[in-house]
Amino acid sequence: MKPQRIGFACLIAVLLGSALAGQNKRPNEDANTRSVQGTVTDSSGNPVANAVVQLKDTKTLGIRSFRTEADGSFHFAGLSPNVEYELKADHEGASSGKKTLSVFNSQKTATVNLKLNK
Repeated sequence: MKPQRIGFACLIAVLLGSALAGQNKRPNEDANTRSVQGTVTDSSGNPVANAVVQLKDTKTLGIRSFRTEADGSFHFAGLSPNVEYELKADHEGASSGKKTLSVFNSQKTATVNLKLNK
């Protein structure tokens, strides 16, 4: 192989490797953000589909909502590490207590599970 072709092949390999490495990030997540995920369960511990999970920014008082998946899971991305958030869930008259995602929780992806009570 000619030296030009070897150099070109190496350049392609590096560019392809860089492009593939960036695919592991979820949308709306970067080094300056964090996310929270969890599961909503009923009082018996069964996952609850279509529960409404609210995420409240305690600084701006803005609220984001998410309907849980069939397995009761939820996920919020693009959260500031410098803000505390309150999470709660509601479904057919049942509510969870509020849980706080603290600024002291340094996990990139925190897990907060919510349990519904009548």
